[in-house]
Amino acid sequence: MIEHPFEPVWDRDSRILILGSFPSVKSREQMFYYGHPRNRFWKLMSSIIGCREPESISQKRKMLLEHGIALFDVISSCDIRGSSDSSIRNVRVNDLSPILAGSQIGSRIFVNGRKASDLYMKYTYPAVGIPCTYLPSTSPANAAFSLERLEKEWRQAFSGAGIFF
Repeated sequence: MIEHPFEPVWDRDSRILILGSFPSVKSREQMFYYGHPRNRFWKLMSSIIGCREPESISQKRKMLLEHGIALFDVISSCDIRGSSDSSIRNVRVNDLSPILAGSQIGSRIFVNGRKASDLYMKYTYPAVGIPCTYLPSTSPANAAFSLERLEKEWRQAFSGAGIFF
């Protein structure tokens, strides 16, 4: 059983919550979200927001919080082989209630990838009663989506929820 090794990013001004499934090996090594150099999350978000891509963890955290973005994962602990979402077993989920109660997120919950969406709907949705909006994965394993296609889909989902950066 591997425990999620770092805290969520959020504050009382967070307007949206983006959830992944569980940190990759690289993210666990770096102790922060989307640490694999080929994961497109940071490049994508900086493009959508219209700012320079952050490099350090402190820059990434600052970019998120300045734009009302909370970031966490659905899973608090699980059995997993490497970084493979398909190998995830024995899931325990994170409690989102402190984030939802202490922020401006309301019903604006987005999930990064199919596995995060499936896990959220199976384990978290019954507890919180808030539907999520699926976003195509920024993982390098999602080769079917170019960065441009990801950006189009993510922008469309955000604007559909009334979120503009």
